Amino acid sequence: MSKIAYPEITLKKGREEAILRGHPWIFSGAITNVKGNPGAGDIVLAKDSAGNNLALGVYNPSTDIAFRILTRKCEENISQYFWQSRLHEAYKLRQKIIGEETNAYRLINAEGDGFPGLIVDVYNMSLVLSIATAGMEQQKSHIINALISQLKPTRIYEQSDSRSRRLEGLEANKGVVFGEDASPAIEIIENGLKFEVDVVSGQKTGFFLDQRVNREKIGALSRDAVVLNCFAYTAAFSVYCAEGGAKRVVSLDISHSACVAARKNLHLNWFTVENYPVTETDVFDYLRNTQENFNMIILDPPAFAKTKKDVAKASRGYKEINLQAIKHLAKGGMLATFSCSNFIEEDLFCKIVLAAARDVGSDLQLLSRLEAGPDHPTLFGHPEGRYLKGLLLVKRN
Repeated sequence: MSKIAYPEITLKKGREEAILRGHPWIFSGAITNVKGNPGAGDIVLAKDSAGNNLALGVYNPSTDIAFRILTRKCEENISQYFWQSRLHEAYKLRQKIIGEETNAYRLINAEGDGFPGLIVDVYNMSLVLSIATAGMEQQKSHIINALISQLKPTRIYEQSDSRSRRLEGLEANKGVVFGEDASPAIEIIENGLKFEVDVVSGQKTGFFLDQRVNREKIGALSRDAVVLNCFAYTAAFSVYCAEGGAKRVVSLDISHSACVAARKNLHLNWFTVENYPVTETDVFDYLRNTQENFNMIILDPPAFAKTKKDVAKASRGYKEINLQAIKHLAKGGMLATFSCSNFIEEDLFCKIVLAAARDVGSDLQLLSRLEAGPDHPTLFGHPEGRYLKGLLLVKRN
């Protein structure tokens, strides 16, 4: 196969440093020249100011992130075989890290697996994909063909409607792209526990696969505890705590449909709502008004900061929810608190939780820092990929 002459972008002097350190993006302000008139989603060759080849990647002239790396091997052809090989690498990794009692996991984690802007989640024999960049949109047919060849799914459902997609100049896409089964519900198994996933109307791709390892860890610590699971969504943490031997687990969520699904998931695993109640309520209001204390509280809220300008307001929200949780945590009780906001950096999140504890007058022990499971790998030089951060804490007084 002959080498393809891709369009080229040239960086300003010194602006290649981030790329050389392992970061996968080039911002529009770092580019001094464009050769070949590439459009949104086209593959281009990036060069430094001296004309040295840096990497091949996908380009979008209309966004701040103008270039996203595909490979540093600048002689490669980005063909269907390239995507088949890259998918095979990702699949082999998941075979090593996903246990036999789990049939739901993340197969492709965007930049972390070399597919910038693409998410593919496996739910039993179904796949859900989400495309957030023009580059992956242009490669969509190659990627779908590779998925069908490698995994032989019964269907592939697309759930592409993110804010990032709109910034890339793309319209939302939702619906079945392979197979004939359009039903929303899929039953999965995670560490031997059963869950029903709604891939059509559920949050993200239907289930928070990134919390699998954290659910396992927290569930194992919940024996004989009275647990409060805030922002419970479909009660996956609650099921793990019930399985771990918790005396009682209270699940809170403001969404009616989430609460219905939560009760179903508890029932699927033979847990009764009498001992494991699900309450449709605003978590902030509940914590401000309850008189009950708990041995364990789980805070896994939705992203409070969707953009950089939301950080100050989101910080206040995170502080308030953690402050109220610490107030209702018994001495010696555990707090598992999370932020999935990309714009809330880990150091800031730690400072917020510490300030909440200080206002309550409590000292906290740090048991561990929590993050997404190993099926959500990130590039070592791409800290932005580590969106989920969490703390497992013990209340000393």
